[in-house]
Amino acid sequence: MKKRQLGKSGLEVSAIGFGCMGLSFGYANKLSHSDAVKVVQATAEQGVTFFDTAEVYGPYTNEEVVGEALKPIRDKVVIATKFGFKTGAWTELDSRPEHIREVCEASLKRLKTDYIDLFYQHRVDPSVPMEDVAGTVKDLIKEGKVKHFGLSEAGVANIRKAHAVQPVTALQSEYSLWWREPEDQIIPTLEELGIGFVPFSPLGKGFLTGKINADTKFGEGDFRNIVPRFSEENLKANQAFVDLLTSIAKEKNATTGQIALAWILAQKPWIVPIPGTTKVERMKENSLAADIQLSASELQRIEQGASHLKAQGARYPEHLQKRIDR
Repeated sequence: MKKRQLGKSGLEVSAIGFGCMGLSFGYANKLSHSDAVKVVQATAEQGVTFFDTAEVYGPYTNEEVVGEALKPIRDKVVIATKFGFKTGAWTELDSRPEHIREVCEASLKRLKTDYIDLFYQHRVDPSVPMEDVAGTVKDLIKEGKVKHFGLSEAGVANIRKAHAVQPVTALQSEYSLWWREPEDQIIPTLEELGIGFVPFSPLGKGFLTGKINADTKFGEGDFRNIVPRFSEENLKANQAFVDLLTSIAKEKNATTGQIALAWILAQKPWIVPIPGTTKVERMKENSLAADIQLSASELQRIEQGASHLKAQGARYPEHLQKRIDR
C-alpha cells in the first residue's frame, strides 16, 4: 500500500484508510464482535495502516473492536477516534474541556492503548470556544495521551481558530464526486495551512460503487433510509454520477468504486479517503484503488461530465444538517 502524509504534520498513513463505523453502527448489516475484529485484522494485513473509529459508533463497541483487533500491531498502525458528544449518543454536543478528558481516558481503555494517534472533535460545539477545545487537546498532547489533533465537519473560521492554538493535523468531512462543497473554501484553507484532508463517505455511502439503484431497499436500522439523497426519486436523478465513473472503469478494467476513490486521490497528495465496508472482499477492492492512476485526459473527462451534474437531495436529514459548522 502506498503511503501519504496528512498535510505538513509528519503523520504518515496508508493512501487509503478504513472507516470502521459501519462494522457496528449506521447500517442494517451489523457484524458480531468477533467477525468485526476479523475484518479489521484483514484490513491491516492488506497494508492499510489508518483506522477511523469514534465512541459514538455503537456506542462504544466500535472502539472495542478496533482495540482488540489492532493491539498486536499497535505500533504499526494509526488509530483515529473522536470526542464531542454527551454520553456516547448523537443527541447532544459536549466539548467541555473536562468532558474531552473523560472521553480520552475512556477511549484509551477501549482501544487498549496508552495513546491516541489522531483525536478529532466530532462536531463543532458552539457553546464551547474553539480555543478551549484546541487548548485541551494541546495539553493531552503534552501529556503523551494524544499525538495529533483533528476536526470533523468544521468550517473555515473554526479551523483557523483551532490551528492558531494547536496545529490541526487533519480535517475529516464528507467529500466525493457527488459532494464537492469542500472544494469551495475548505480545501484551499487546508492547503494554505498545511492540514491533511480525510474524506468520509468517499463512495457516497455506497452509491458510487454502482451497487445501489432506485429499486434498492435498505434494511431496518440503515441510516440511508432517512437520508434525502437516497430517496427513490433522487437515486434515479443521481445515477448519472455512477454512469460517468462506470464509463472510465470499464476502460481501465477497474470497478466503479475504485475509480471514485482514484478520483479523490488524484485531487491532492495530502488527501486520504476512509471507505468502510463489512466485507473483506470489498475492502480489498477499495484498497487496490491506491494503485490506479487516472491520466490527465481521464480526469478531464470526469470533470467535464460532472460539471453538468448536480446531486439531488440533501446529504443529511434536517436535524443532523444543523450540526454542520459553516
